[in-house]
Amino acid sequence: MSAERLLHGGAGFALAAVCGLLLSGCGSSDESEIRAWMKSVKDSTHVTAQPVQAAKEFTPFVYDSGGAVEPFDPQKILMAVARQQQARASASAVKPDLERRREVLEGFPLDQIRMVGMMHQAGVNVALVETNGSTHMVKVGNYVGQNFGLVTRISETEMQLKEIVQDAAGEWVERPAKLELQESAAAPQQGSKR
Repeated sequence: MSAERLLHGGAGFALAAVCGLLLSGCGSSDESEIRAWMKSVKDSTHVTAQPVQAAKEFTPFVYDSGGAVEPFDPQKILMAVARQQQARASASAVKPDLERRREVLEGFPLDQIRMVGMMHQAGVNVALVETNGSTHMVKVGNYVGQNFGLVTRISETEMQLKEIVQDAAGEWVERPAKLELQESAAAPQQGSKR
């Protein structure tokens, strides 16, 4: 039993010594050295600040409407709106006839239609066009292509169209197009057999 007492007594002594050392660090210390160092650093530091310029004097703008155009005049706004509506009305006068019966050649884009010839029939020029292996006769006034292309003129070398398409703003506009006479490629010649 005496050995246990010694062990417990020694551990208690060590614990008391450690606590004493820790508490001795919390006591008042000599801060005068730190305060002296802080004072010397503060005294040796030179603050350099640029002087602030004086504020400019603000003079408010006085609007004098005498003789000037009033930007928000109701009459002026009404005139601008009327001009816009008139421009829209004239632009919307161009539009395709969606109620008419579509013609056969309106089912093909223009790049798939070839003009292969022209002939006179009862004093009227008639274009011969080919698409998808079929040849069709086209007169002035017929429609060709997928963009409501109205045939306006047929000559020996070309057929002129007036297409109606939508622009970026969604308005219908007319666009000229043409199909030129395509020379048929000659049949390939066979070489001699040896």
